[in-house]
Amino acid sequence: KGLLMPRMTNAQRLAIASPVAGLIVYCTNCGANGEMVIYNGTSWVNMVGDAAASFTVISSTGKTWMDRNLGATQVATSSTDAASYGDLYQWGRNSDGHESRTSGTATGPLASGSEGANFITTNSTPYDWLSTQDGTRWNGSTKGTHDPCPNGFRVPTEAEWEAERASFAPDNAAGAFASVLKLPLAGNRNFSNGTIYVVGSDGYYWSSTVSGTIARNLIFNSTNATMIANYRAYGFSVRCIKE
Repeated sequence: KGLLMPRMTNAQRLAIASPVAGLIVYCTNCGANGEMVIYNGTSWVNMVGDAAASFTVISSTGKTWMDRNLGATQVATSSTDAASYGDLYQWGRNSDGHESRTSGTATGPLASGSEGANFITTNSTPYDWLSTQDGTRWNGSTKGTHDPCPNGFRVPTEAEWEAERASFAPDNAAGAFASVLKLPLAGNRNFSNGTIYVVGSDGYYWSSTVSGTIARNLIFNSTNATMIANYRAYGFSVRCIKE
């Protein structure tokens, strides 16, 4: 015997008018196997699961996401909240120290395993930090061996980012922050010299999806939000989605 919470689909959950803080339901199609969620007065959050579950939110698509960027110390309180910016990852790299905004640089491209904790710069095509490209390191919709997200989470695919972007209102940086993901304008790190650029004016978020020799990412600013392809040696933000 036990307590059985009200069960509903994600669409039914979203249809609840003015949910009261503390309301608990079991969402049958949130995440891969359903999730117990609670309304905290601002958003729906996952109640149970892995160690990272206390730092998650559930979006309008029914997907569970980390509520902050990798490396961030808090959820964004504004688009320009510096404490919410987090780290900047080169595509396909794990958390090895290079992601720190103040990490040292080394000239590349380099072979896998020789990069150390440096941000690898390059000025030669295809502008990858790796000397031999490997598009499986983050591995699309399955968690790759170099995926930096915590256990139970992975880097999202392009399609998963597109589904979230469709809910941005408006379709720009303001909408990205107004979404349940609270995405800040964390800037990027340049592939050619390791310099930090456009902090506070642009947000760049990696997907796990590759496109030929480059990789796909979400970008947004005061004008619009869209998916584009960029060199893998760039340093962009990572926001993790639940497997």
